[in-house]
Amino acid sequence: MSSVGLTFVGAALFVNGLLLLGKIDAKTAGVFNLFVGALQTAIPFYLIATATTTDEILAAAGIFMFGFTYLYVGINNLAGFEGPGLGWYSLWVSIMAIGFGVANVVRFDDTATGLLWFQWSVLWAMFFVVIGLGQARWTTPTAWLTLVLSFTTCTIPGFVFLLGQTVPVWVVAASIVLTALVVAPHVVRSAREPGPTSTDPVEVGVAPGQPTRVPVG
Repeated sequence: MSSVGLTFVGAALFVNGLLLLGKIDAKTAGVFNLFVGALQTAIPFYLIATATTTDEILAAAGIFMFGFTYLYVGINNLAGFEGPGLGWYSLWVSIMAIGFGVANVVRFDDTATGLLWFQWSVLWAMFFVVIGLGQARWTTPTAWLTLVLSFTTCTIPGFVFLLGQTVPVWVVAASIVLTALVVAPHVVRSAREPGPTSTDPVEVGVAPGQPTRVPVG
């Protein structure tokens, strides 16, 4: 992933994490998501158009998944659309991210980047749970996971790459431990909350996106 794009993805995740916590409004976040979504769509178009090998195309293709996510979020927020479609798309992204993670480890011998992809897979799976399945009680853990990963998997690695350096595997592994320590208390607290007992819609935060009403079955 482009170092510039990765850095700004960190900004988008940071904004969307704050949105999930109710700190900013959906339309403000939607505008910024459109900016990052456009960037993360333009970059892979250029990289693929100028690629000379299938490996270069493979490395660039995954960026589209995130670019389309942020465009989807921005349009949802500004137009006031409901979020389940975005949630189910997030499930597909989560599955594909596992494949890109394995490809980085096995094909490119890049374990550090592979670990980043595996973390994004978990994050997008959480988006699916909250948005696609309407499980609002998991919104807070998802918000905190979004905030932490915005720095540990995007902003910091992106800035390091901009400096022409690489991120060692042990640093990524340590960041995973840190993430677990920060998010675990919120997961435990949410797991203890009773689930919805009716089919009435509930307010959930769209991650990364807008508050919307989705049915809870």
